[in-house]
Amino acid sequence: MKKIKYLVMAFAAVCLTAGLTSCEKEKEVEKIVEVPVEVPVEVPVEVPQDNNWSKYQKIVTDDVISKKKHDRAILLVAFGSTWEQAFDAFDNTIEAYKTAFPDYDIFLSYSSAICINRAAAGENTDPRNYYAPPFWLNAFADKDVRYEEVVVQSLQVIPGEEYTRVINYIKDFANNAYGDLDDDYLANVELRLGVPLLQDAEWDVNEVAKQLNELYKDKAAQGTVAFMGHGNPDSYDTYKANVRYTQLETALQKYSPNYFVGTVDMMENFKTHVWTRMTAAGITSGKVFLHPLMSIDGDHGHNDMGGDDDDNWEDGVGFTPNEGGEVEDTSWKMYFRHLGYDCPEENVIHKGLLELPTIREVWIEHTKYAIDGPALDYYHSKNPEE
Repeated sequence: MKKIKYLVMAFAAVCLTAGLTSCEKEKEVEKIVEVPVEVPVEVPVEVPQDNNWSKYQKIVTDDVISKKKHDRAILLVAFGSTWEQAFDAFDNTIEAYKTAFPDYDIFLSYSSAICINRAAAGENTDPRNYYAPPFWLNAFADKDVRYEEVVVQSLQVIPGEEYTRVINYIKDFANNAYGDLDDDYLANVELRLGVPLLQDAEWDVNEVAKQLNELYKDKAAQGTVAFMGHGNPDSYDTYKANVRYTQLETALQKYSPNYFVGTVDMMENFKTHVWTRMTAAGITSGKVFLHPLMSIDGDHGHNDMGGDDDDNWEDGVGFTPNEGGEVEDTSWKMYFRHLGYDCPEENVIHKGLLELPTIREVWIEHTKYAIDGPALDYYHSKNPEE
């Protein structure tokens, strides 16, 4: 079976011969070398014995081997972050899963290469090492591990673009994409998939709305509570997942008309559109509380929502929206302040959804259903538009 290092070498060779932009073709220099016929010339070919892929794979595999206590494992897949608060949220989530699933070994991975690299570099705090899902799945299939059951739990909020990547990780693993795993093991291992927080338009949306209201109904009685989700860009609105934000706002407003849900990346649901809906409801002043509708409170929560950036504001002119109607280079906090709302620092609630035990419990319920319920068809687990 081919090893990944040979695949990498083969790709490099193709780049050189084809003249790809990522692999610069060297200039050819003709040179005649006279070699006596009676003297054999041997050109040693050195095959690299190590690379980053194999190095990281060994680190993860050794970690799994050292921690293996059961025959079943749960792999939590988060997008990732570089903030200490997010690290703590992930650590606490792992502990919550260990309590909820005492017969499983629990591991956590990052799906974002950028977050993996920046967390390792210590961008916002001390360095932390996280690894992508394929390393963990490959380790689970190692001859010294061989878990009988593997559950992959998405920590995404909506069943969108990032959830698609989670599905593809499982598909590649099950199909032995690199040809370096044991096919007999893959034919017998039981694979399960836990869905995102807001997978279901009925139960999930209503349950999350119920729990958020229990947590923030006192603040909703004082003023507006605006949740900031991420959202998929319009061209990447996989499974039409953005509709979950609209559905959640509708469900929340059954408890109070002061709840609103916007995003940083969903067309027609930026902070400007939240404000339009607020004014249409007669909310033109008063307190505004801000809360990230993301699994963790990372860059988006600290910067896009609660940061001090308001470069878009110009005295005497106001804001200049882009073609999508969004006011760029201005945080939600500063945006609502300039519009005359009361939004001091203490009204910015820096809590990711994984830090809220009752919301985290919804993810745990998805994992329980993945284990006890019918196996989810991860080949065709698209969420219908509804």
